[in-house]
Amino acid sequence: MHLSIVIPLLNEAESLPELHSRIKSVCDQNHYSYEILFIDDGSTDDSWDIIANLSREFPEVKGIKFAKNYGKSQALHAAFEQAQGNVVITMDADLQDFPEEIPSLYQKIVDEKNDLVSGWKRKRFDHKLTKNLPSKLFNWAARKTSGVYLHDFNCGLKAYRNEVVKSVDVHGDMHRYIPVLAKNAGFNKIVEKEVPHQARLHGKSKFGANRFTRGFLDLITLWFVSRFGARPMHFFGLLGSIMFLLGMLTAFIIGVVKLYKVFFCNVDANLVTDNPWFYIALVSMVLGTQLFIAGFLGELITRTARKRNDYSISEKINLP
Repeated sequence: MHLSIVIPLLNEAESLPELHSRIKSVCDQNHYSYEILFIDDGSTDDSWDIIANLSREFPEVKGIKFAKNYGKSQALHAAFEQAQGNVVITMDADLQDFPEEIPSLYQKIVDEKNDLVSGWKRKRFDHKLTKNLPSKLFNWAARKTSGVYLHDFNCGLKAYRNEVVKSVDVHGDMHRYIPVLAKNAGFNKIVEKEVPHQARLHGKSKFGANRFTRGFLDLITLWFVSRFGARPMHFFGLLGSIMFLLGMLTAFIIGVVKLYKVFFCNVDANLVTDNPWFYIALVSMVLGTQLFIAGFLGELITRTARKRNDYSISEKINLP
């Protein structure tokens, strides 16, 4: 199969018929063998009924329905597990992405031998204050932190080799950082392509301003995990050891000074507990021990990591 087109959605009933029609027209004109995977992330409108009707008329339409809203990352993960196409293309269901970009994205994977192609919406039609400016800041921080130099990490229009989507673990809100996850998995041929953007035609955006806060926190998490995820002892153990040794050295110096005053200076020295540095040393030793134990537990957890993509699928269409 040439293509798997993955479309996560939440309450996009008005957009689905037109979106399917445009995708089908593009794929038929280019003689692609393809499947369209709709992932209904707990919609409360008629989205699932429309998907079911489309699947009865068009066998290439497949669907997964979640029992409730789990988020875009879980929706993509469920679709990536099922995708059969040599090239996997993701796009949003709100018609702000153009299905007419599918052939050029496909060629960049197949002809140019890239692993991942990320869309770049240079000219956007979102509200500048609430979306564009925070998005620019977010993308700048993501580039500096991850070392993946893309202009638009959060663009939903992307293309992947099938091996990429089978190798990355998308969970939480990490769908924003799939290019970073792919790079960490060893797929280095990551490029971007400028794509058009249009204002939303139906419904309303499902993303609020808090997505940027979550995005920055996820970025810090991803940076830390990519650096120390496989070896947490290298961070916690080293930091804990330094703090413990500094605390022990400070306590040793306090004790030596007291003994020196008592035995060599014949001075009735105060108790070591009267010295505030004693408590600083004690706290440092305790925190150092805890950090070292955290690193040791982290090493155990990485060896017995549990599955993090937990979701409940209530229905499927044309899928095993």
